Amino acid sequence: MRQEAIVLPNEVAETAAKMNKRRTERVPTQFSLMYSGMHDGQILIGNGIVTNLSDSGIGIRGNHLVGPGMALSLFIDLPGVEEPVCIAQSHVSWISGRRFGVEMIAPKLETQNQLRFYVWNHLFRPSKKRS
Repeated sequence: MRQEAIVLPNEVAETAAKMNKRRTERVPTQFSLMYSGMHDGQILIGNGIVTNLSDSGIGIRGNHLVGPGMALSLFIDLPGVEEPVCIAQSHVSWISGRRFGVEMIAPKLETQNQLRFYVWNHLFRPSKKRS
């Protein structure tokens, strides 16, 4: 007879916390971006959709495959901003088919502020009460 281990709720929560390496919570969103980098000695230029956003990372659904650890530059079409927001350095932290996450590496303060402003004003703004 095969014995199975009993997993207690606290153990499940601890295991899930260990698996989630994100330092900050990501907020769902949807707008376009372009990404570029080097892959197998070739220049890779892709288009995609930002699916979620945090202070340190971005979830992307792209039209070109990338690899873990790959260095990318991002050009984000942030709504309400005329010029694309440029993140010169990021690296791919996870992949799942054409979905992937990147961690921003030392983004400029102006870029950080633009992203925070977007998140605050478009996603966390309290809804107005109607009379």
